[in-house]
This record gives sequence, C-alpha cells and structure tokens, in this order.
Amino acid sequence: MPSLKRSGTIGVIVHRLDSHFITSALNGIESVAASGGYEIIITTSQENAVTEASNARMLLKRGVDGVIASLSAQTKGLSHFEDFAMYQVPIVYFDRVAATNKSDSVVIDNTRCGFLATEHLIRQGCRRIAIVTSNLERNVYSQRYAGLRSALLKYDVPFAQDCLIVGDIDHEAGIEAARRILKMWPLPDGLFITNDLVAAICVNTLREAGIRVPEDIAVVGFNNDPVGRLISPMLTTIDYNGFEMGKAAAMRLLNQLSGKTVFMGARMKVLESELIIRGSSQRLFG
Repeated sequence: MPSLKRSGTIGVIVHRLDSHFITSALNGIESVAASGGYEIIITTSQENAVTEASNARMLLKRGVDGVIASLSAQTKGLSHFEDFAMYQVPIVYFDRVAATNKSDSVVIDNTRCGFLATEHLIRQGCRRIAIVTSNLERNVYSQRYAGLRSALLKYDVPFAQDCLIVGDIDHEAGIEAARRILKMWPLPDGLFITNDLVAAICVNTLREAGIRVPEDIAVVGFNNDPVGRLISPMLTTIDYNGFEMGKAAAMRLLNQLSGKTVFMGARMKVLESELIIRGSSQRLFG
C-alpha cells in the first residue's frame, strides 16, 4: 500500500468559518497540533459537498499527515475521502459525521440534548412546542429533532407539522423563523432552536413584534455561543464546547500518527454536554 512522505501538517475541513463553535474547535485543534509539532491547513466547504471534495483532493496532494473534518450540509457519503486510506492518511471526523461513518469520530449525544431541551420546555408548562432547525439530512439536526419528538412522546405532548421550521443557520434564518412563528395560530408557547445565533435573532425579532419571552414563548437554543448572553433575556442553551471537541479530535488523530492507537474500525468518542438554564425559558421559578 503506498504512503506519502510525512509533511508535519494536518488538514482541517470545516463547513463554515462564521461560527463560534467552529472557531473554538479550530483553536482546540491548533493547540493540540502545535504541541505535537504539527501545523494545520484550514479549508472550508461553505456547506457545499463539491467544494468539500475539492478541498479533500487538495489536502491529499499537499501530502498532509492526517485530516480532521466536519462535513458540509450537502455531504451524503464519504467516497471523496477513500483515497486517504490508500495512502495511510488517518481521518478523524467531529461534530458532523456521515451515517455510513466507519472512521474515528468525536461527537456529542445530540438526541439526548434535544430531549433535555424539550423536556425543560415541557416542565416550564409549554404544550405547543416548535423547533427551528437546519438540514435534517445532517446527523446533528436530525438527532436533535429526534430528541424533541422523543420528549414530546414521553410526556404525551402533541406535535403539529407546522411547528417544524427548517432553514439555514444565519442571521436571515432567525428573522424568517420569527416571521413564520408570528403567522402561526395558535402561537407556540415553546421554541427549541438548534443554533444560538438563529435563536438570538429570532428572540429579538419576536420581541420587536410584541411577543414576551419567556412569558408568551419560552426559548431554548443550542451551542452556548457568546451571543446568547448578549440578548435579553439571556438564552437558555445546550453547552457545546467546541474547544474541547477540537482538542479531542486532534488528540485522537495524533495518537494514530504516533502509533499509540492502531485504528481497527469505527470508534466514536461522545463528549458530555448539558443544559444551561437562563432567563429565556424560565416561566416557572419554583
């Protein structure tokens, strides 16, 4: 089996750079890589599977020693990473992984987190709960949605199909989600929004329209981004430590590169995550 000459570099493929989670993960990756004597080459797919594949080919040609990747929203399979195995270049995936993943990966339990977020809203008295999320073909969003549905089922809370809002994860998506919510009748009394930036924009847009948060609509976000502490009321959210995830992914890759770990098949590390309760969801204080 052919192998490439060691270059002292690690390739990183991420889906976007305008994300607190991703920049935190990159900082974690870089801190571990530097301690191991590696430099990192960062590429971004901009949520495009074709660009992701092009980035992968470029990194292979550059002779990187290993790859750390978080998949784009469009990516369905991992065929564009197959050549890395031919050249004995290990890959560790983090956060977004493929359903067919047979490689090393670092994730959180998104289903459990979706359950915790929804259970909290139910315990605050919410009975018409909507979810604002992104591409359900991507593992993180499909699992968070599954967690919501599981909590609703456990507590016998109905779910209306108009309470599923799927969009992007940017500023405009937060505004559009708020507009769609304002057209609902009856209004939801709870919102689980699977990205803190979208949640923050949505909350501000709802409040500008006269909706009280949390009295009229209680809101839970996801990621524990700094933006959640800048709005009023501050955002209840799921803690999602990008720095620790980046460190864990880089450590697993370096262990393979140093021979400490011999990769024998799919291995998944699940990091701890928790619900952080703040004012945006606290309707009951007892």
